[in-house]
Amino acid sequence: MNFIHRSDGTYRFHRSRTDVAECDVLAAAEDILRRRLERHGSVSKPTDAISFLRARIGHLPHEEFHVLWLDTRHRIIAAERLFAGTLDGTAVHAREVVRRALEVNASAVVLAHNHPSGVAEPSHADRLITRELSSALGLIGVRVLDHVIVSAGASVSLAELGELAN
Repeated sequence: MNFIHRSDGTYRFHRSRTDVAECDVLAAAEDILRRRLERHGSVSKPTDAISFLRARIGHLPHEEFHVLWLDTRHRIIAAERLFAGTLDGTAVHAREVVRRALEVNASAVVLAHNHPSGVAEPSHADRLITRELSSALGLIGVRVLDHVIVSAGASVSLAELGELAN
């Protein structure tokens, strides 16, 4: 991507002879937000991850379930898509989330998925999977800090709604 980072913290696009596809712009935005999160050092509140997650999955036409794997200081170990679904849902398997948490040696996680409908409000199923994953991950000492639901224009943090017992 032909973005030039300036010393004042802004970015300038270096024009080329080729057209820039929307996916390239979104990939660049995701990269910028990821670097900003890495510089910040840790995820200490929901807003630290929301912009990154909205750029990463808010625009998708199908549901995806992602996890930010965090170490003991809540620094990002990895940000990964674990499951992809359809227009209005995705199957999330607790055993796969637990398996991956052990593989990356995570101490905490931020769960995230998108709502392609544009409505970021949590559904009953969203609340159920949050409780199921919190319980399963809790058995291996991994804390769920948040479950963020994003769409192109909105986001909701279940932690901010008081729906996560920490």
